[in-house]
Amino acid sequence: MKNKFIHNKKYLEPFRKELRNNLTPAEAFLWKQLQKRQLKGRKFRRQHSIENFIVDFYCPQEQLIIELDGEIHKNAVAEENDRKRDQRLEELGFKVLRFENKTVFDFLPSVLKEIDDNFK
Repeated sequence: MKNKFIHNKKYLEPFRKELRNNLTPAEAFLWKQLQKRQLKGRKFRRQHSIENFIVDFYCPQEQLIIELDGEIHKNAVAEENDRKRDQRLEELGFKVLRFENKTVFDFLPSVLKEIDDNFK
């Protein structure tokens, strides 16, 4: 971790908590596979903040971020915002993986393999 002061800003805590308590179906489905170190013993956090961004899942050991995209991400403005967000997170030294919600449901083993393939 390069700068511990970029993680879990206090002012974002209520937003993180709200998001954790209201996971999307795809987030809840993937979380069942990631929680409790089920994937290669790696710890994942859900709805973790980095700078002003709240990411869906974060693995501190791997500096790996996983984002799930639903229908709301399928427009030019959202895609540009996602691109800028990913670029900033990558500048900070994080690897960002994005999956569509449908992919998580339809191809979970492939999603888990891609996550695993991005472990150092």
